[in-house]
Amino acid sequence: MANIKVPYLDLKAQYQRIKPEIDAAIARVLDSCQFVLGTEVAGFEQEFAAYCGTAECIALNSGTSALHLALLAAGVGPGDEVITVPFTFVASVAAVVYAGARPVLVDIDPRSFTMDPAAIEALITSRTKAILPVHLYGQPADMDPIMEVARRRHLVVIEDAAQAHGAKYKGRPVGSIGDIACFSFYPGKNLGAYGEGGAVTTSNAEFGRTIRMLRDWGQDRKYHHVLRGFNYRMEAFQGAILRVKLRHLERWTEARRAIVGKYNQLLAGSGVELPTEMPWARHVYHVYTLRTHDRDALHAALQMEGIQTGIHYPVPVHLQPAYADLGYARLTLPESEKAADEVLSLPLYPEMTDDQIERVSEALTGLAATR
Repeated sequence: MANIKVPYLDLKAQYQRIKPEIDAAIARVLDSCQFVLGTEVAGFEQEFAAYCGTAECIALNSGTSALHLALLAAGVGPGDEVITVPFTFVASVAAVVYAGARPVLVDIDPRSFTMDPAAIEALITSRTKAILPVHLYGQPADMDPIMEVARRRHLVVIEDAAQAHGAKYKGRPVGSIGDIACFSFYPGKNLGAYGEGGAVTTSNAEFGRTIRMLRDWGQDRKYHHVLRGFNYRMEAFQGAILRVKLRHLERWTEARRAIVGKYNQLLAGSGVELPTEMPWARHVYHVYTLRTHDRDALHAALQMEGIQTGIHYPVPVHLQPAYADLGYARLTLPESEKAADEVLSLPLYPEMTDDQIERVSEALTGLAATR
């Protein structure tokens, strides 16, 4: 088994299993000659809204665009503040800056890697306009206390669900809990396009109408520009591909969760800290992320063994040079900084074989025992 190489992700294996459906979907777009928005994108919007339990889905060209337009639709602009987390992909914070507002960063709960609800209220000021929790790694943030604070303080809640397609919080789909939610369909996501893609879900008709206009140059009809908008439209190929893949998403999610169960069993007692599925969560495991004090050495050693791993994310946003102007010194958000030093993501994709899972577990356990 030692000669088994394990990639971090294997998109080709997934494509091979659904190739006839994908090829037919691409052919439909070519035959239609509708290459931007069109019936395939509209069909995906209806199907994904139904999947998320929302009235509307607005398909876009990226998850970053989804965050940007959600903030604008919520009325966020210059002089406003948005509370979010630093332990996330940079887009969660960048989009707040795009809207002209100031990101105000709150630390994470170390078990869930998501926003610590108990720390939110102390950060609210007269300028606070929204709260942006991130469902990191496929695990929902603890939404009930976040929503309670937001309702009491008259704030908009925007879910960053870019990594959480199909996740649930107390039985409710993410994307349907806050006022607006944002998804990414970057190729490596649990529901990934074959290129860039994103979407906003909402049951607020006014937010939906505004985002539809903003994605298409602010038009409410052709050449009638109501708002100063953007070119954030989804391409038809991506809509068609996502319609195919959405039909498989639940099966893929259960496969991910089954693999996680095997990892948890094989890695028990290995000396690394395994991920925690919180009691409120249906975790969809976009990534399977361990914590270990010698992360960098373990990452390098596994690479030498032919096992690819990932680090999500090694530097929290408040310590990135691009966001130094936010004024956060080292140790001001200690749980986020500690997590950034310790996290390591193992290979995880629905097509993984038992031999691959056992190979990763065997190698990691052996390496951990020597450290």
